[in-house]
Amino acid sequence: MLRGRLPVTHMSSAIAPVKPSGTAGPKEVELILVKEQNGVQFTSSALVSPSGQTHPSGEERETWGKKIDFLLSVIGFAVDLANVWRFPYLCYKNGGGAFLVPYLFFMVIAGMPLFYMELALGQYNREGAAGVWKICPIFKGVGFTVILISLYVGFYYNVIIAWALFYLFSSFSAELPWINCNNTWNSPNCSDLNATLLNDTHKATPALEYFERGMLHLHESTGIDDLGLPRWQLTSCLAVVIVVLYFSLWKGVKTSGKVVWITATMPYVVLTVLLLRGVTLPGAIDGIKAYLSVDFLRLCDAQVWIEAATQICFSLGVGFGVLIAFSSYNKFSNNCYRDAIITSSINSLTSFFSGFVIFSFLGYMSQKHNVALDKVATDGPGLVFIIYPEAIATLPGSSVWAVIFFIMLLTLGIDSAMGGMESVITGLIDEFKFLHKHRELFTLFIVVSTFLISLICVTNGGIYVFTLLDHFAAGTSILFGVLIEAIGIAWFYGVDRFSDDIQEMIGQRPGLYWRLCWKFVSPCFLLFMVVVSFATFNPPKYGSYYFPTWATMVGWCLSISSMIMVPLYAIYKFCSLPGSFCDKLAYAITPETEHHLVERGEVRQFTLHHWLVV
Repeated sequence: MLRGRLPVTHMSSAIAPVKPSGTAGPKEVELILVKEQNGVQFTSSALVSPSGQTHPSGEERETWGKKIDFLLSVIGFAVDLANVWRFPYLCYKNGGGAFLVPYLFFMVIAGMPLFYMELALGQYNREGAAGVWKICPIFKGVGFTVILISLYVGFYYNVIIAWALFYLFSSFSAELPWINCNNTWNSPNCSDLNATLLNDTHKATPALEYFERGMLHLHESTGIDDLGLPRWQLTSCLAVVIVVLYFSLWKGVKTSGKVVWITATMPYVVLTVLLLRGVTLPGAIDGIKAYLSVDFLRLCDAQVWIEAATQICFSLGVGFGVLIAFSSYNKFSNNCYRDAIITSSINSLTSFFSGFVIFSFLGYMSQKHNVALDKVATDGPGLVFIIYPEAIATLPGSSVWAVIFFIMLLTLGIDSAMGGMESVITGLIDEFKFLHKHRELFTLFIVVSTFLISLICVTNGGIYVFTLLDHFAAGTSILFGVLIEAIGIAWFYGVDRFSDDIQEMIGQRPGLYWRLCWKFVSPCFLLFMVVVSFATFNPPKYGSYYFPTWATMVGWCLSISSMIMVPLYAIYKFCSLPGSFCDKLAYAITPETEHHLVERGEVRQFTLHHWLVV
């Protein structure tokens, strides 16, 4: 126990740690009061257990109102539209139940370890995606990389929510507008004869024409170089989305933590209701059987494993800075290990569960039109804005089912969009401290800027810009960002030091399995994925429209603009540090709290033990 004599004349206090600094768990401190009276010093002391939200540095930070607020926020962010429109199709396409083998394999060796790593990183350092890199200053550029990626994704992701809102408003009618071809936007190619339509490439369904012509007005654009003006209907829907996002985020986690009680739980209620309705439809069981049919021969196809790995990378939401931002508002002693297991598992189970909902309706569509299931099975926006609405339109009380379905899409999208915005806001206000006092104004600036840029996606040719952003904003760049993040933490900061940090928070050191994954397995997995993303690159296209070369180049510039932050900041940091080359390198890779050790020549990273220890 440390005690100190204070040369004071009246009264003062000091705080001394009861446990050594390396001890696990929350620290108890001894408050020592020293009072001098008539030349005699009287000392009294008391043990004080600090609250969980106080970091060892002594900094106070806003925390979640309740633990469940954090869990729902993480689940709400990770469980998004892709869980509904991507995973079920991949499962069906790649061997049904057999697809779960590579999916779960990559989940265990890469998905969960990376998820756990980001939650622990944010919780211990209590800052956003850029600020956490005080643990290894030269890597701070990767923080700006993920902030930029989240910002870019917001430019087009909010547009999907606006589409869902447009469809929701359209559903409040006696007859859904995508049922027949008797509308002003329909073309001569529109046909209600759905039984033969799916085999005729020259015809279009009413649902397809409503999406492309009734909502997007795509027929009024010839390509990405002919966008036109924003459509006022979609602009209004986008404005509503932006207003909802602002008032969900403006006060920080105290407000967003309450919003997710609705947005994170509503999808599960709606999915359950839709499943109960779907399984009663003719052909539904055939659809579910096709979804679950096991074809282990497909596991011999390398593409199946690549698609499983890709799905893991993007479905958990690692690399957007959101998990770091959310966990930075946790109490310091929160059990982030348990949170990582719970939330990542719920995400995967939701993806699997949604497949039953989707394929019960696809089986119904297949039987109704007397066509093979692969003629109606698709992924992406086409599934939730064309195929599924078309299926709903054939049900009794179709307007009610449409309203229920699009409310689900809205809630799936809103909390994911909130997560992306929070990553940007937290990351920047933690980096530029003066913004803390002006969070409301800064949040307004971010959401309004996002709205103005998103307007380009609600023009007549906006779907082309949307497709370009979707293809390049968070593809190779996010894999690259997570790779650099994993290398920076496991190798430069040190997996042993990182494990000590976790032990200090939760009183339990990560097992050998997690440390091996962080140091070897996950970086190798991510490096493989970066190489594959370059090797399998296909230029973007929408339907039969192929983007011009200049558009593809613009897309690559967008992707590179976030990745280049890593080397640019590393060069800036290295050049701005004092001393010789070795001194600069030592300061650049040593945690800011240990720079005094560099002055004494004690640099952990310059020892062989640092690189070999696990």
